[in-house]
Amino acid sequence: MDMKPLIEIKDLHANINGKEILKGINLTIMPGEVHAIMGPNGSGKSTLSSVLVGNPAFEVTKGSVTFGDKDLMALSPEDRSHEGLFLSFQYPVEIPGVSMVNFMRAAVNEQRKYKGLPALTASEFLKLMREKRAVVELDNKLANRSVNEGFSGGEKKRNEIFQMAMLEPKLSILDETDSGLDIDALRIVAEGVNKLKTPENSCIVITHYQRLLDYIKPDIVHVLYKGRIVKTAGPELALELEEKGYDWIKKELGE
Repeated sequence: MDMKPLIEIKDLHANINGKEILKGINLTIMPGEVHAIMGPNGSGKSTLSSVLVGNPAFEVTKGSVTFGDKDLMALSPEDRSHEGLFLSFQYPVEIPGVSMVNFMRAAVNEQRKYKGLPALTASEFLKLMREKRAVVELDNKLANRSVNEGFSGGEKKRNEIFQMAMLEPKLSILDETDSGLDIDALRIVAEGVNKLKTPENSCIVITHYQRLLDYIKPDIVHVLYKGRIVKTAGPELALELEEKGYDWIKKELGE
């Protein structure tokens, strides 16, 4: 049986405030694959994740993105999420006054509604929450507090991986999820991601550092530079970048 790509990005161009940031991205991800996207600051890594989830600050000027059998660009941000797209932020927001339990219950039940499934009962939801909390070693006390309020950087990230576990997305985008994490928090977040991996779901890991890729093993590594993917190889590419830096890429491009 021929497998269809989970997501297929073709010649994607995007602007913010009239300035072109993405200049023709081509990327195909199959179910079960982990892709790492690396590149210097300002190369377009976060823009790519923002465009995929539908951040209205960015204008797509050219190209297409197919997610499963849907035209991703035609869907609202909410529907992209319901279809199975998840973005973990570099700086997760705090939502005072909204408990984690209520926040997640609303999110899970909205997703079920979209799929034509009945809402989970309170006891079903709490059972699911207990199972998924164990995956990311999330403390019960954190689960009962307001969303991210007063959480440390590591707790916020762990909380996001917990949300990912609850929503079971088809494609998770981890946007520099390792920034500001100590090694223990990094390990717990990465282990959570690894435990959630199945042959059906995929992950894009956007990072500056090899250290995250020691934990989340990518199948394919891409270098994004000046709005284009300029190099694609196996995991060894990340090690090479660690050793040689991005100047080596510039030289290869004749800059």
